[in-house]
Amino acid sequence: MMWLLGLIVLLIKIGLVLGIVLLWAAYLILFERKLLARFQIRYGPNRAGRYGWLQSFADGIKLLGKEDIIPAASDRIIFLYAPALVATASILILAVIPFGEGLTFGGVEIPLVITDLNVGLLYVLALSSISVYGVVLGGWASNSKYSLLGAFRGAAQMISYELALGLSLVPVVMLAQSFSLVDIVNSQARYPFILVQPLAFVIFLISAVAESKRLPFDLPEAENELMAGYHTEYSGMRFALFFLGEYVNMIVLGGLVAVFFLGGWRGPLLPGPVWLVLKIMLVPFLLIWTRATLPRLRYDQLMHFGWKVLLPLALVNIVVTGGIILWIRA
Repeated sequence: MMWLLGLIVLLIKIGLVLGIVLLWAAYLILFERKLLARFQIRYGPNRAGRYGWLQSFADGIKLLGKEDIIPAASDRIIFLYAPALVATASILILAVIPFGEGLTFGGVEIPLVITDLNVGLLYVLALSSISVYGVVLGGWASNSKYSLLGAFRGAAQMISYELALGLSLVPVVMLAQSFSLVDIVNSQARYPFILVQPLAFVIFLISAVAESKRLPFDLPEAENELMAGYHTEYSGMRFALFFLGEYVNMIVLGGLVAVFFLGGWRGPLLPGPVWLVLKIMLVPFLLIWTRATLPRLRYDQLMHFGWKVLLPLALVNIVVTGGIILWIRA
């Protein structure tokens, strides 16, 4: 019966995480629209519900009612399933993010993580690289020049910054001596890694923003150049899946920043999950702030910055970190 009880607990955790994150993503959209309005000295959405709190539900109902248009010359099967790949890759990363120390129920400790993989960091990197397939396949299957150009930009951008992102986490693994995200958080019991690895934090954050295709790195969409880039031909709920994937990715990015550099759920006075949520929300706030502030980079500037600045810095940081660790242990 223990396996059945374990399965029930696992399904409950999956349902809770999925429901909370999807609702969180819906209100993160509203949070962004409200915050951008304040930056631009105007009103945000304020018609659907009191102060606009039902705007996300109104948008969802609107998208559900829109016609799902499929271009006649598109690759129908790939066109239909590409958006799901983007959203699914972001959601699956949540399986290894720890939300707290654990709960004791009936003498049994229930960890506040769906699964603690001993290769959790490699799992995160693998899924973050899979999302590029949704962008490329969606743009290619649309049979549109604008979509194809956006797909090519997205592929080049995500491959370039994936290298710097992965290398920026090598010093974290060297300090924690584990690929498990739970072990990485536990290794920050005395101090968060941002204090000893500020360069790795900056490289990781910039690379992750570039992978999430947010301003100033939104070259795959670039509405003034490519209409809407790789998802130009999408409508209705398939467009919403691309949109949902972007905002779930912002939450996931905040969770990864908190786990790798900010001590995860650790903090004084407040419960662990509350601290994690507060740390996660710092990243979406920063992304929205940069969207309201910074202009879009040119494509050559984007690639130059990834290959000639971030990648060498990440390699130098690994060498310096390794040297310091050997010197301390000598």
